[in-house]
Amino acid sequence: MKKSLGVAIVGCGLIGQKRARALGTARLVACADAVIARAEELARAARAAEATEDYQSVLQRNDVDIVVIATPNNLLAPIALAALQAGKHILVEKPAAVNLTELDSMIAARENSGRLVRVGFNHRYHASLRKARELYESGVLGELMFVRGRYGHGARIGYEKEWRADPKISGGGELIDQGVHLIDLSRWFLGDFTNVSGFSHTYFWQMPVDDNAFLLLKTAQKQTAFLHVSCTEWKNLFSFEIYGRDAKLHIEGLGGSYGVERLAYYKMLPEMGPPETTIWEYPMADKSWHLEFAEFLDDIRLNRKPAASLEDARSALAVVEKIYAESSQ
Repeated sequence: MKKSLGVAIVGCGLIGQKRARALGTARLVACADAVIARAEELARAARAAEATEDYQSVLQRNDVDIVVIATPNNLLAPIALAALQAGKHILVEKPAAVNLTELDSMIAARENSGRLVRVGFNHRYHASLRKARELYESGVLGELMFVRGRYGHGARIGYEKEWRADPKISGGGELIDQGVHLIDLSRWFLGDFTNVSGFSHTYFWQMPVDDNAFLLLKTAQKQTAFLHVSCTEWKNLFSFEIYGRDAKLHIEGLGGSYGVERLAYYKMLPEMGPPETTIWEYPMADKSWHLEFAEFLDDIRLNRKPAASLEDARSALAVVEKIYAESSQ
């Protein structure tokens, strides 16, 4: 493998900018965005990157090894397919596609290309969730019983006019936006869900997509995820609780407006009653983007299937599609 891999970023908005700051040993060589000013701004920050409105042109460059796709949802799959056909490795933001048909086409194209595709489930790489995973894998929680997750924000003036409120572009509302993160994290701990039920609805925002969704997901062993995602959460909130037979974990906050990232470990005592409690706080800057991309570089170096794969995205999107179908009846 080359000493320094070349990266093209397609979609130079907020997420594309975050990705550009987290490339580690890779180097940004091209920026593409339908709004050329955004591509030019990111290219200037990288000092050596080309800016263009035409993403197809960057896919043909020999110095581009990896394409990071951070566009609105309806463009994720078409650009990913074109990048795979051009022989590039890909990091595509969640949800990776707007429906399962698109995702299945991406999976087939990946197999034919021999390239690697990672899906941007960066929440797995937050410090609190990495520590929670470490505790889970150590066995101190005992057999898992259920998880309870809440994730939401209060949106902003004009939110109902943004691309996320247009189902032709977004594929849905809050459920396909923040919801896929909670679904992915729940599955990361509990495994595949064989029973899916729930409800999505628009309560506040005047838009044709959901602003709240409520999910009840069960594995074959009846381990359950009870989840709520919302963009009527007037104080931004992230809360994820993992209940084992011997202990409980509670992750709160993601930094910034979501509050300091914090993990509480509640160990059940033989006499029960108030648990033994250990708390970790992570007031430092969010490094999830850096850690995720560094692991992708290792995936490429080792020719290793990424931990957050198209199959993981498909499992999350299958839940989303089922809830939307139930809610439309």
